[in-house]
Amino acid sequence: MKKTDMIKRTKSRILNVLDTADASMTEKALFKKVRGIKKQAGEDDMEKALDELAREGKIKRSRKFVTLVHADEFTAEVTRLNKTFGFVKKKGSEDEIFVPGKFMLGALPGDVVLCRYIAGRGELREAEITDILEAGDASFSGDLVDVNGKLYIRPDSLCKELLEIARGDSAPAEVGDKVIAVISRRGTRHSEHLCKVVASFGTAQVAENCVKTVLYTNEVETEFPAAVMDEARYIGHQHITEKDIYSRLDLRDKVIFTIDGADTKDIDDAISVERDRNGYRLGVHIADVSHYVKAGSALDRDAFARGTSIYFADTVIPMLPKELSNGICSLNPDEDRLAFSCLMELDENADVKKFKFTKTVIRSRVKGVYSEINRIIEAADYPDEELRAKYDGLLDTIMLMNELSLKLAEKRTRRGAPQIETSECKLTINDSGRCVDVKKRTSGRSEELIEDFMLLANTCAAKKAREAGIPFVYRVHEKPSPEKAERFVQILDKLSIEHPDFSDIKPVHISEILRRVKEEKPDLYPIINYLALRTMAKAKYSEEAIGHFGLALSDYAHFTSPIRRYPDLSIHRILTALCYDKETPSQIGRKYGKFAFGAAKQSSECELIAMKVERDCDACYMAEYMNLHLGEEFSGVICSAAEFGIYVELDNTVEGLVKIESLDGLFAFDGDFSLTRDGKPVYTVGQRVTVKCVRADVSSGNIDFELVEKE
Repeated sequence: MKKTDMIKRTKSRILNVLDTADASMTEKALFKKVRGIKKQAGEDDMEKALDELAREGKIKRSRKFVTLVHADEFTAEVTRLNKTFGFVKKKGSEDEIFVPGKFMLGALPGDVVLCRYIAGRGELREAEITDILEAGDASFSGDLVDVNGKLYIRPDSLCKELLEIARGDSAPAEVGDKVIAVISRRGTRHSEHLCKVVASFGTAQVAENCVKTVLYTNEVETEFPAAVMDEARYIGHQHITEKDIYSRLDLRDKVIFTIDGADTKDIDDAISVERDRNGYRLGVHIADVSHYVKAGSALDRDAFARGTSIYFADTVIPMLPKELSNGICSLNPDEDRLAFSCLMELDENADVKKFKFTKTVIRSRVKGVYSEINRIIEAADYPDEELRAKYDGLLDTIMLMNELSLKLAEKRTRRGAPQIETSECKLTINDSGRCVDVKKRTSGRSEELIEDFMLLANTCAAKKAREAGIPFVYRVHEKPSPEKAERFVQILDKLSIEHPDFSDIKPVHISEILRRVKEEKPDLYPIINYLALRTMAKAKYSEEAIGHFGLALSDYAHFTSPIRRYPDLSIHRILTALCYDKETPSQIGRKYGKFAFGAAKQSSECELIAMKVERDCDACYMAEYMNLHLGEEFSGVICSAAEFGIYVELDNTVEGLVKIESLDGLFAFDGDFSLTRDGKPVYTVGQRVTVKCVRADVSSGNIDFELVEKE
């Protein structure tokens, strides 16, 4: 009998014996029973069979006992923890399952656990952990504290209890330091775990130190492996040759230039616009990163693992080494650069009549800066002398770009894309690495026109792939879930706001509600904007072309940023095969079918990590800034409400919590957007208030306000 057949039969016998016993058995008793059926399985066969059954979630092993898993139980992996709850994910599933803290059994991220569904209280499915099948080796971050002469770690998110440091081989650290620790001995609850320090980054009240722990715990690599750097240096020292240019469309004589932030070094895109007798010729020229980063190379494997560049404060952790991202791939002015261009012909109404993707060589005329282009557009034909000199010969093109962009913006409004408002911040970091200023990031016409042109190129890329029937990485955004749509309707009805039938919710529905509320009931607009944002699903990458709800587009992908996003690099590779190498759809299908699926999945996961890292790092810097302003008063707007208080966003985008116990009187959360007293709303989303900053914890990024007065 083959070894695999023996293992298979042994597994079947084990399950039959356990099912008959209807209880736990010792491994010794189980082995005796299984051997008693037919004396063929040896100890090695038995051990392998038990291991496989445990991994499959059909049995659980604890010490000497083996137990059959009940039909209502399932195996999962702990994916993340908060102070009072956690999440698990079934193998092969993308959906997370909520686990209340009291049902966690002390489980940690990476643990393989046995779970059972329980009655939930919200939209998420809930479960309890019934056993820990396989312990992971998750590390965690926290602050080192001293309580009555004994050292503990206050975890950032692992649990709400202090964890005692075991005696022994902890790394050197001082009280008040930001540290990384691991569990050295487990208990049955988080509070019973013992831990040891493995690294210290210095005082926890310096944002720069806290950022290091955020990067460490999220496994963000700040350095590139040697093999990657060897490839990057080799490519970075190359020059564009006639061989590189051969067969490319030469656009170096065209008026092409870039528009970015003043401090941008990784320049992905350049644009060109000309008027013709039928309307406009728009060119979106994207750095041809796939020419340099070959599939399967060390550079490519590392870029796939990173998925995206990460931006926070004044820091960039690039997806590609600076030799490429700031060098040979960046569309720097007055330098020949290889590009992948989307060339579009539009009529007078800004409708795309024809487009094509082709490899090109370009030479950017100038590094345009958003703020400068905005000044030119605002000044019309009379910008100041300095701008005239820098943008000599480009002023007419800039005004033509603005003209076309305004038409595209009008079309976006007509097709019903919801204009949900969000705020972004700009942090100023001094030479000592401290945050000394926080301002709201503003945008003008130049930012909008770049967005309009990139959207158009992205749409053309997705349409090209869908119509060709080739594997692709699409940027998708599903419609709101029925539960969220229903909740949105309930609140609209509560506020007496008219709305269409949401049985089949469309982007135009949300867009029209936002528009009418802003015009007719401006006091309610912040609430509806906030609720619309909460109603939306999260955008992600997919190999399926299901469209983008938020942009009201049936075709959409990310084509325009291959220096800093792997999905863009992925589809450059695929479009090159279709449009430049002239491969057939069937050839492309065989070549890129599995790749597109893997790239979409990996890119979505990396994007979520990057967003969390950026948010957590910025929060630490904001708290560091607010530490300079303790006791000062600020004007802000209530941006959300919860059972424990209201969040207030200051005019500079800093957000802090006004705890419900700090308010004068008895208040309750209405479950939607207000704190009420005696059943009447008192503090509501969108309401302007004055607050005082009373606490700013750099380590956690949490800021506490107290209400001074209601304006």
